[in-house]
Amino acid sequence: MKKILITGAGTGLGKALALSYAIQGHQLILIGRRLEALLDVVKDIVAKGGTGVAISCDISNQKSVSDLRTRVEKEFGTIDILVNNAGIGFFGPFEKLTSEELRQMIDVNIMGTIAMTQAFIDIIDQRVLNIISTAGLRGKVNEAVYVASKFAIRGFTESLQKEYEDQDLIITAVYMGGMATPFWNHSDHIKDKGLLKNPLTVAKKIVEASDDTQEIFIDC
Repeated sequence: MKKILITGAGTGLGKALALSYAIQGHQLILIGRRLEALLDVVKDIVAKGGTGVAISCDISNQKSVSDLRTRVEKEFGTIDILVNNAGIGFFGPFEKLTSEELRQMIDVNIMGTIAMTQAFIDIIDQRVLNIISTAGLRGKVNEAVYVASKFAIRGFTESLQKEYEDQDLIITAVYMGGMATPFWNHSDHIKDKGLLKNPLTVAKKIVEASDDTQEIFIDC
C-alpha cells in the first residue's frame, strides 16, 4: 500500500486519480482549498474499500504549504507519491486578462507546484507526478498565460529529472488534453465540451503507467 498525496483532489482529474488509486488499495491524502469537496471524495474512497484523509490547504500560500508538510510528516512520516494536480486557468484575449487572473495562474500553477515539491521532496520515497497538459507542449490561442504557466512547470519538471537522475526518486511529466471537469464550468473557451475526455479514463491511464516512466502522453 502506497501513501499518495494529491493536490486539487476535490474535483476533476484529482478526484478521478484518488478513486483510481483507492481501487488499488492505496492510502490517499487529499489536498484542496474546499474541505467539503474533499470529504465527499473520502466518502467515495471508503465506499470502494479504500482509505483517505482530507486536508484543506491553499498551495499558493507558503505558510499553508509549510503547515501541511508539518502535519503530513507527523501523521504519515513519509509519502510514496506526490501528485501535483491543482491548477487554475483563465482564457480569452491576452489584453483582456485581469491582473488578478494573471496572479492566480502564476501563484497556483507555478508557485504552488514548486512550493509543494520543495516542501515534500525530502520525504517522498518514490515519485513526483506533475500534471502539465498539452498546454505545456505548444502555444494556444487565448491561452497565453495559462500556457506560459504550464511551460514553466514543464521546464521545472525536466530540470528536476536531471537533478535527481542519480537518485531513486522518479520525476514524471503528464501531458493530456482537455477533460470534462468543473475546470471549464465558468468558461466558454471550449465550444463543444462533449468532445472532452472523461477524467476517469485519463486517471486510469496515468495510474497504469510504468512506475519508472518520466513522461506520460495521453492522446496528445
